[in-house]
Amino acid sequence: MDLSNLKPAEGSTKTRKRIGRGQGSGHGGTSTRGHKGAKSRSGYSRKIGFEGGQMPLQRRVPKFGFKNINRVDYKAINIDLLQQLAEKNNLSVIDVDVLREAGFISKNDRVKILGNGNITAKIEVKAHAFSKSAVSAIEAAQGTVVKL
Repeated sequence: MDLSNLKPAEGSTKTRKRIGRGQGSGHGGTSTRGHKGAKSRSGYSRKIGFEGGQMPLQRRVPKFGFKNINRVDYKAINIDLLQQLAEKNNLSVIDVDVLREAGFISKNDRVKILGNGNITAKIEVKAHAFSKSAVSAIEAAQGTVVKL
């Protein structure tokens, strides 16, 4: 065996369909496009959502609601999670960077501290927003709240 008699494995290759090369090829005439109509022409492209003339879905379904472009989304963090974090890592200050390193928030998330659970650690909490119950719970534990 040498380079002159190498060939692909049996059945691994197919001859390509040569379209529009005369009747003898079996793919002449209409060139596998059927008869007449827009789909047989060159440059044909169907509109997105076209359903053959039937009223398309995006026109059948009614419009409602809107997207508020001024909406600010916050990632909710409860004070019991802050308590666990403070105990585990022996922290006195919890801010956005600490929460990011712990894996609770992503890079560009805004944080809102919520008052679910209870807190005993005296910690300084820095976040973008706080609920009233969270502020009262943190201050009741001699902690401080800093709004970013």
